Amino acid sequence: MMQKIDAPALVRAANLAQPDECKRIDAFVGGCAGSTPFHLTGWSRAVERACGQKAHYLIAEDAGGEVTGVLPLSEIRSLLFGKALVSAGFAVDGGVLAVSDAVADQLIEAASAYARSQGFPGLELRGGVLPDVGAGWHFDETTYLGFARDLAGDDDQELLAIPRKQRAEVRKALGFDLKVETGSSPRDLKAHFEVYATSVRNLGTPVFPRALFAAMIAELGDVADVLTIRQNGRAIASVLSLYWQGTVYPYWGGGTADARVWRANDLMYYALMCHARAEKNCTRFDFGRSKAGTGPAAFKKNWGFEGTPLRYAKLSLDGAPLRDVNPMSAKYRLQVAAWQKLPLWLANRLGPLLSRGLG
Repeated sequence: MMQKIDAPALVRAANLAQPDECKRIDAFVGGCAGSTPFHLTGWSRAVERACGQKAHYLIAEDAGGEVTGVLPLSEIRSLLFGKALVSAGFAVDGGVLAVSDAVADQLIEAASAYARSQGFPGLELRGGVLPDVGAGWHFDETTYLGFARDLAGDDDQELLAIPRKQRAEVRKALGFDLKVETGSSPRDLKAHFEVYATSVRNLGTPVFPRALFAAMIAELGDVADVLTIRQNGRAIASVLSLYWQGTVYPYWGGGTADARVWRANDLMYYALMCHARAEKNCTRFDFGRSKAGTGPAAFKKNWGFEGTPLRYAKLSLDGAPLRDVNPMSAKYRLQVAAWQKLPLWLANRLGPLLSRGLG
């Protein structure tokens, strides 16, 4: 329950180039219920550094200078996908965190005012405290589902917690001569990018810049790492995960065509569950979001995860149609089909130029 605070807060843009300021913000985030790794200042710095989308991180402070609320924002600008002020950029969450509804309202109003002053046609909030219905806001709670559940007590119990059919696939993977590696070295990042780039090309979407993954590892430290499955030394599945407040978030993951043959994706997620519990003291596994009615959503349900609707809010500031970056949209169908046919080297060259505008 939010704390009742009558005195108005001072809302300003944080200076993310100041280490002490970032420490204050991250300390607030760390002690705030509902916080995610996407609220950390390192996330915003990594996005700005790797994708060139400016961070405009709002903080609210009380009369004594204590942080009472935060709203991480990324200024997304793209010739193809349009402009928007997004919280949080390239994240599935990261909206308003505040000690009271009043402070949350101040942060949202400050974000709206800034978006208008800078000519952004839209403001997008993902999770966190959302505005009241009305005042031009559009709410979406049907497109995306979130999938999360508690981890079991040990590796054996974790395996038994997986539904029977999916557990059989994991057992097959465990019977193959596959190697699990975890780390955050250049070798780990290289393997991850090669696998992930192949995977998203096959799905028909542009890959994010290689620099984004390196920046996340550099900025977030032990909050992030890479887990890779190798077969005869070749990386065939890999995932970059985030660890926060006892929850592991497998965020950017995928597999090559050979991953299906060797059940590498199945081993990857089971191994991550075990790694997160044993090495990162995690008690919960957040499988991330998927669009309702899609194959990825069905895959997560097969693992025993029930989907929960995610609620997002968008505000049109100039009356224009809201930004649409959903690859399943009819307007992108032909582009997705064409992208799937691109040579990998060309997709890897063009993809980062496009994806940095998705936000």
